[in-house]
Amino acid sequence: MLREQVIAYCERTDFTYWSEPVNALSNAAFLVAAAIIWRSTAGLPLARAMAVVLAAIGIGSFLWHIFATRWAGLADVIPILIFILLYLFAATRDFLRLHPLWAFGAAGLFLPYAFAFAWGLEQIVTGLGANAAYFSVASLIAAYGLWLRKTETGRGLLIGAGLLCISLGFRMADGTVCAIFPIGTHFMWHVLNGVMLGWMIHIYVRHRRAMT
Repeated sequence: MLREQVIAYCERTDFTYWSEPVNALSNAAFLVAAAIIWRSTAGLPLARAMAVVLAAIGIGSFLWHIFATRWAGLADVIPILIFILLYLFAATRDFLRLHPLWAFGAAGLFLPYAFAFAWGLEQIVTGLGANAAYFSVASLIAAYGLWLRKTETGRGLLIGAGLLCISLGFRMADGTVCAIFPIGTHFMWHVLNGVMLGWMIHIYVRHRRAMT
């Protein structure tokens, strides 16, 4: 079952390795973002871990768009989930200045929250699929940003939420534009997400540096 191949994106027309060259190579955006942000994370273990996971997201997504198998799909989504949990823990502890136990609790509640949010959104807008879960992430970032809206960190989080929503627009448009633009738009999801995740790490690093 894990070796089963699927066609999930406009660019892929068969199951050969290089059927999605643009989608595959655009994952370089994650590696570039991780390399750029790496030096600034020195001395901040959580931020450094985020940079490593950011690079892993690029590698996992590359494998997904090369092999198009179920196992490669897991290599794609697992690093994304790890990044979300890391950032949620860090944001709750350091942005909201709550006890680490509360931060662990927030991270532990993410999956139930995401499932509930996605289910509710699907009742309003059908056919969103995985995009509904990603919108739950954008909403969570925006919620933290609004709570901290009077601070530079809060405004930075709102920018991050906006970037994620824009990138989601490109992810959702992929199938729609397929007939007139065979490459699709999924590659822009990679490019903008690389920028957005690098920005999110930058916001965290800047906040931590300001605290010292």
